[in-house]
Amino acid sequence: MAVLPIVILGDPVLHSPAARVGSATDEIRSLVADMYETMDAAPGVGLAAPQVGVPLRIFVYSYEDDEGAPWRGVVIDPELWITPPEPGRPDPNEESEGCLSFPGERFPLRRADRALVTGTDLEGAPVRLEVGGWRARILQHEFDHLDGILYVDRIGDADAKTAAKLVRKRGWGVPGQSWMPGVDDLDA
Repeated sequence: MAVLPIVILGDPVLHSPAARVGSATDEIRSLVADMYETMDAAPGVGLAAPQVGVPLRIFVYSYEDDEGAPWRGVVIDPELWITPPEPGRPDPNEESEGCLSFPGERFPLRRADRALVTGTDLEGAPVRLEVGGWRARILQHEFDHLDGILYVDRIGDADAKTAAKLVRKRGWGVPGQSWMPGVDDLDA
């Protein structure tokens, strides 16, 4: 397994819909193993294939609940259903999220409290995840990556202006930029 470079906001692969996978091959299994290693090294709670420069509909996730119970897996060719988000502004203390492709920052974002994701695993077996709270947020965030949407594309106007300033300041608005988890210092 290998840690892969994570592409930054300006890369075109992050802004285009990813292609369906179909059945998992040895190459896909190797990619998924590398994605787990990269997600863990970052550290992150999810990672979509486009974030490592691969335009395929795959994401991995890993999260421990408040009791320390692990929740970890892969979804290939996922479909997503959500409940409508509650109207109103997001609570910055309870609803802020970050992204490995926009490293070092967090912005408030209202998401649906419930989500259902279906797809397949590496063996072709059906996957069905029906979750709430942070787990629902993780699934929505990773699914967005597969459609070419970053969480900063969804944040409110004032935060979007701040994010745009950070992109200009850090020079992230160009293709080909990436960072290596465990190697690069992201305290920009």
